Amino acid sequence: MASSTSSPAPGSRSKKPLGKMADWFRQALSRKPTKMPASPESALSDVSQPSSLDSPPSLGPSSEVSPIPTPSPGGASGGSGSSSSNGRWSKAYDVCVCHSEEDLVAAQELVSYLEGGAASLRCFLQLRDATPGGAIVSELCHALSSSHCRVLLITPGFLRDPWCRYQMLQALSEAPGAEGRTIPLMSGLSRAAYPAELRYMYFVDGRGPERGFRQVKDAVMR
Repeated sequence: MASSTSSPAPGSRSKKPLGKMADWFRQALSRKPTKMPASPESALSDVSQPSSLDSPPSLGPSSEVSPIPTPSPGGASGGSGSSSSNGRWSKAYDVCVCHSEEDLVAAQELVSYLEGGAASLRCFLQLRDATPGGAIVSELCHALSSSHCRVLLITPGFLRDPWCRYQMLQALSEAPGAEGRTIPLMSGLSRAAYPAELRYMYFVDGRGPERGFRQVKDAVMR
């Protein structure tokens, strides 16, 4: 005897799952396809470029670095003679002659020799060129600092005079490391009497030709 309850047809069981699958396919078809790179080169081109802050700024016409000018030999005028002449005139005197009062005549003769000839060296002689009314120490310091060279006329009178010793020490303090700027001219003394403060310097012997004046002039010119 057949049962009165009817079983569902085979096709009716998968009707519900098939409906879900159809919805899933419709949703999948409605989505936009993802763009795939066609080649490695195109993939690299899709990478975002760095911002302008990450890249070095370009040098435009207004920001170009101008080259450092190379100085020409001999200074701006192009001649070594002109530069040496300008160096000479940077000070008021070429030579400051330091001496004792009792050696004034010898100092005047030395100055006349240095100022004569084609060189025409500019000399400072204390009793002749010091400013009237000026302080003695201030005048000496100004003369030493305003001269390229200092000549020390070292005699027995020079060694006895405390003022001359002050002149010598002041001259050495003006340019302690400048070779040839302080020129000792020793006259009437033995080598043993040469001041200890000047032992590291060669001196001009006043017993030589022209009493050493020529050697002093050559040293100043150098």
